[in-house]
Amino acid sequence: MFFKNIYENGLAQASYLVGCQATGDAIVIDPRRDIDIYLEIAEKENLRITHITETHIHADFLSGSRELQAVTGAKVLLSDEGGNDWQYQFDHTGLHDGDTFKVGNLKFDVIHTPGHTPEHISFLLTDTAASSKPIMIFTGDFVFVGDVGRPDLLEAAAGYKGTREIGAADMYESLKKFTALPDYVQVWAGHGAGSACGKALGAVPSSTVGYEKLVNWALQIDDKDEFIKQLLDGQPEPPKYFAMMKKLNKVGPEILGGIPHPARMNLTQFKSAVDKNIMIVDTRDKLSFAGGHVPGSLNIQDNTAFSTWAGWMLNYDEPFLLIAPEHRIEELIKKLIRIGFDNVYGYLPDMDAWANTGYELEVLDQITCSELVKKMERNNTQVIDVRGEAEFNSGNIERAENIHVGYLKENIDRLDKNKDIVVHCASGDRSSIAASYLKSIGFNNVINLTGGYSAWINECGKKSNQNELAVN
Repeated sequence: MFFKNIYENGLAQASYLVGCQATGDAIVIDPRRDIDIYLEIAEKENLRITHITETHIHADFLSGSRELQAVTGAKVLLSDEGGNDWQYQFDHTGLHDGDTFKVGNLKFDVIHTPGHTPEHISFLLTDTAASSKPIMIFTGDFVFVGDVGRPDLLEAAAGYKGTREIGAADMYESLKKFTALPDYVQVWAGHGAGSACGKALGAVPSSTVGYEKLVNWALQIDDKDEFIKQLLDGQPEPPKYFAMMKKLNKVGPEILGGIPHPARMNLTQFKSAVDKNIMIVDTRDKLSFAGGHVPGSLNIQDNTAFSTWAGWMLNYDEPFLLIAPEHRIEELIKKLIRIGFDNVYGYLPDMDAWANTGYELEVLDQITCSELVKKMERNNTQVIDVRGEAEFNSGNIERAENIHVGYLKENIDRLDKNKDIVVHCASGDRSSIAASYLKSIGFNNVINLTGGYSAWINECGKKSNQNELAVN
């Protein structure tokens, strides 16, 4: 048996390629949209991708099942569980609880495991050439290392009212199927630490049923009502793009036929696009952006969180420009198409050339913790903490207001244009997004707190206490 875990750090998403080396047949589980990696692995290992499957209709990334099927001709096997509202709407072979299918000598038993979503299924794998006993289970967003899938996304992100408690109750029952499995069975989940599909995912890539029974918090609670309460409590804010992912993955994503490559723009073309008010996404680091950027630009740094924050801040029906070096464009495009953003208008690789030509640059004002203390004493400052609610509740600057960066648009009326608005997060990445967004819509009184809440704790905690600006 050949086995490969393909992990994408940006979305903390795992997909799997499993092959029977005796027959050369292989299956891909939960593929992402940029499928070149699966084709490369299969070719290297002398395997044919004959089957493609998914654990559920994903909310956090755009599935590559249709893309991969178009290239390989493989059979697409998808859940037909969960009722009429939760059915895939493109051609596939349906799977139900108790079904079995084979890929060469590899046997997959289908287990319906609702909770995260009503149609969710897991796959119990047996390598029949080696043993009659199962070797691993692919749990998708059912059981993670140290956590279980959140049941509130359908309501919180996709607008399906009244599904939170139903999903939590389903999860409680589904876990009984998991704990009934042999302790030695390996657990390979759909996500790792950093995913918004749970609240306490571990960073270790795999586990076993037995170990999860010992340490997974969700498997320690016997009372159903208490389980539901704890499962729903403290879940992170779901990115806005999740609703679009649900929709597109249900009806079937558009087939790209390859990685798109946007146009490299010269300065004249870029200036023309700027004059048309096309959104600019500046992917440089926050310090470079603060030092000088095209007015109206949105700063989403080129790091592991790029996909997530693009999903929070960009619109699917509006084109946008990228500012990024040539050697990063292909990877950034992959990050974007993984969540369905196919609308890149073009890119500018060299900000120095723009600046040297004399075009206007805007700076993002910064403030230190000690300067903020003095400002707050004069009562002419509004402090906006753009972290998540759970982070804010665990400790915050007194008198700061909590507005998650992704919810600024809906809360603009809470901002006071007559005061200086100081935004901060934990260390400065999210606040740079927030500040750049606010400046792009006309808030010229925005200042970024250098180093964020971490700097406040480390540098100004004692001083702020003396000035009755204590850290809660």
